[in-house]
Amino acid sequence: MQSERQKMEAGDWYSCLDDELEAMRMVALDAVYAHNHLPPSERRTLSAPLRDLFAASGADCLVEAPFHCSYGCNTHLGSNVFINSGCVILDSAPVHIGDGTLIGTGAQLICADHHRDPVKRRAGIEIAHPVIIGADVWIGAGAMVMPGVTVGAEAIIGAGAVVTRDVPAGATVAGVPAKRL
Repeated sequence: MQSERQKMEAGDWYSCLDDELEAMRMVALDAVYAHNHLPPSERRTLSAPLRDLFAASGADCLVEAPFHCSYGCNTHLGSNVFINSGCVILDSAPVHIGDGTLIGTGAQLICADHHRDPVKRRAGIEIAHPVIIGADVWIGAGAMVMPGVTVGAEAIIGAGAVVTRDVPAGATVAGVPAKRL
């Protein structure tokens, strides 16, 4: 029988209330807390707490505080990634952020999706889908990239957009839901 973590990693329905997953989130919360409470002068490169937490991180990345992620161990940063303050990454599935990507203040990358049945939702049943951000993408302030979305290289996501579908390389999208301009 699969553990809840194995179900989550396989992209199946799982219980987010599982003890192992809760322990993993606590590790992430501790690392995020440590990062968010560093003096600004010690956050000019990717801080040690986040570098140790993330699955992968390229050279010359910067994550401004405050920052939040669910697990961290599912987050992969390319080189020269900049994540501005207030970013939230709910990485219950892999999140890949390509080289040179800029993520604006208050942006959110969301992998988790709750069950539609209210009884199962109250029981903590959810499913997770990866979020893939290509190289040299610009995600504007307050934008949300929803579960299962791939954003192609050099795309631009307008401020406040809610991206529910894949974005082709080089495209500019904006609005709720995001549409190509």
